[in-house]
Amino acid sequence: MVRPLASLRSPPSAFLEPWFSQIGVVSVLISGCFRANSASGVAVNDECMLKFGELQSKRLHRFITFKMDDKFKEIIVDKVGEREANYDEFIATLPENDCRYAIYDFDFVTAEDVQKSRIFYILWSPQSSKVKSKMLYASSNQKFKSGLNGIQVEMQATDISDIDIAEIKERAQR
Repeated sequence: MVRPLASLRSPPSAFLEPWFSQIGVVSVLISGCFRANSASGVAVNDECMLKFGELQSKRLHRFITFKMDDKFKEIIVDKVGEREANYDEFIATLPENDCRYAIYDFDFVTAEDVQKSRIFYILWSPQSSKVKSKMLYASSNQKFKSGLNGIQVEMQATDISDIDIAEIKERAQR
């Protein structure tokens, strides 16, 4: 007996997974962070996870900013900062009137004179950005963030003063 998808008690991905496995499609495409966000319908481009991995494990980048494409259907890499970039260069990449997701790898020295690093995740949502943009970024935030394993500090900012260097230093020491 064939039942329509709407009559299934499990999500469509559970229904389709055995079929995808038989034809050789990797199941992460239907069960991981790469599929569309169920809350907002926004997908995550594969390059986002690739660049984050380069920042986290290979330490190739100082920061990455992510944005939604023009149709608000996919999260894509916006800008990538070279390892030598400083915090002011990172701040300069954040637009005054649009939202962004941002990752910043902050190096610091502890009171015990030990060199450490913290990976910051920042949801940038300035007050001057459009309501639609704020809503879509907020509704996609949790799903996108959960795919980035290794984030150590999470912040939300509506103004540059929310993420000034003094605040970053304080949060890194916690």
